[in-house]
Amino acid sequence: MAYREVSVFEIKEVLRLWLRGEGYRAIDRLSGVDRKTVRRYVEAAIAAGLSADGGEEQLSDVVIGQVCETVRPARPAGHGAGWESLVPHEAEIKAWLEKGLKLVKVQDLLARKGVVVAYRTLNRFATERCGFGGRKTTVRVNDGEPGSELQVDFGRMGLVPDPAGGGQRVVQALIFTACYSRHCFVWLSHRQTTAAVIEGFEAAWTFFGGVFAVVIPDSMAAIVDEADAVAPRFNAAFLEYAQSRGFVIDPARVRSPKDKPKVERQVQYVRGSYFAGESFVDLADAQRRATTWCSTTAGLRTHGTTQCKPLEVFRVEEAPVLLPAPAEAYDLPLYATPKVHRDHHIEVDKALYSIPGNLIGFRVNARADARVVKVFHRGQLIKVHPRQRPGGRHTDACDLPTGTEVYAMRDIDQLKRMAAGHGQAVGAYAAALLDSPLPWTRMRQVYRLLGLAKKWGDERVETACARALEAEAVDVGLIGRMLERATEAAPQPALPGLANVITGRFCRDASEFATGEGAGS
Repeated sequence: MAYREVSVFEIKEVLRLWLRGEGYRAIDRLSGVDRKTVRRYVEAAIAAGLSADGGEEQLSDVVIGQVCETVRPARPAGHGAGWESLVPHEAEIKAWLEKGLKLVKVQDLLARKGVVVAYRTLNRFATERCGFGGRKTTVRVNDGEPGSELQVDFGRMGLVPDPAGGGQRVVQALIFTACYSRHCFVWLSHRQTTAAVIEGFEAAWTFFGGVFAVVIPDSMAAIVDEADAVAPRFNAAFLEYAQSRGFVIDPARVRSPKDKPKVERQVQYVRGSYFAGESFVDLADAQRRATTWCSTTAGLRTHGTTQCKPLEVFRVEEAPVLLPAPAEAYDLPLYATPKVHRDHHIEVDKALYSIPGNLIGFRVNARADARVVKVFHRGQLIKVHPRQRPGGRHTDACDLPTGTEVYAMRDIDQLKRMAAGHGQAVGAYAAALLDSPLPWTRMRQVYRLLGLAKKWGDERVETACARALEAEAVDVGLIGRMLERATEAAPQPALPGLANVITGRFCRDASEFATGEGAGS
């Protein structure tokens, strides 16, 4: 017959019946305890000072404890003889289990060595001492204060029709669960990007009417760049979003569902109660019905743990203490780490922006929102540009090397001023060179003119330009030849005399060509 441990309440019932004058057989029938066991407990009680005519007031906890200590086998280490016989073989049992042997086989091998124990005792020993099977112990974490914590997790729901692309697409549910009230919100999306997650958070704050102080998400890539149990590295875009909305991120550890048990269990509930068996028109229709489901079916049910309706608890205790809901839509920035190219520009979202200093070849950190692009290097803000459309460009002339900014920016007016600085005629000649519907196509000619001024001196170039302007000869090559031949100041040759003019000869007399009065008729 198997051994059955008699509970404290059964022992007290046995002794109570005995004090009422019942015999051993009657106590056996009334309490369900074998009469031999009844006899042992009664004898132990008498030894502890219990009197048959003393009344039930004698049955104190101290007396019951003395009876149990007397009747039950002594276990100095908290275990019986079978357990103690396994202790010397602990290393051997652990080695067998690591090889993949079943516990029944281990029991058989121990029996060959003369160690015969019950399977239940061997199972408890292997579980506690050898790491065999069994579940790890856990503790129930306090729900915290109302409005303090919100657990978030992604769960795959299924397929939803996609009219735009045709066919069906997989939809993911971003599920938000308030730890205190268990009130939840479901946001559906085809993607798990940072932009999609932030869009879901914005919808959640609107649904709840406020922002929770702490968010406990899964270690999803849209939020956590590098998971760590102590010091995770967050995605820069989501971290800035959390700062703007005023909540703190406390992500769960990787493959640790117990860090977010409330939303973990909620995923199965959402899939089974809301999504399963339903037909949707498209994603927008599924989202409308999900929001309604959260406020009715899920919000008004009696929760199995709290035994309260989540929506009612949320409205009374959590909603009043939430942080204010966002007043305007969030401007999601774009983050990039572009390299500074040889032309002193970086590319952000297919647009070019100039960078000051000698940073060619270095990578900088860029943050671009709807209005401006901020560029940082080693934590220092080095440049701010207005945001440009893809394919656009914004260049600050001050960022370019000295002497190149005029050509790079096609600054025609500055180029004219530079030429005028070498002389009035030089400036006028440069203006004549640039007098074109496409003046930047003649900038090189003006740069050559400036080079001539540097090589031959301002005075000679001024004289050559003045003389060329008189002759209306606008050609920088002509100025160069004049300077090389030193003819810019040479006197002009006299025009040929009239005597040397050859008189034309005609076949007829000139009078034949006369007109007017007196002409022959």
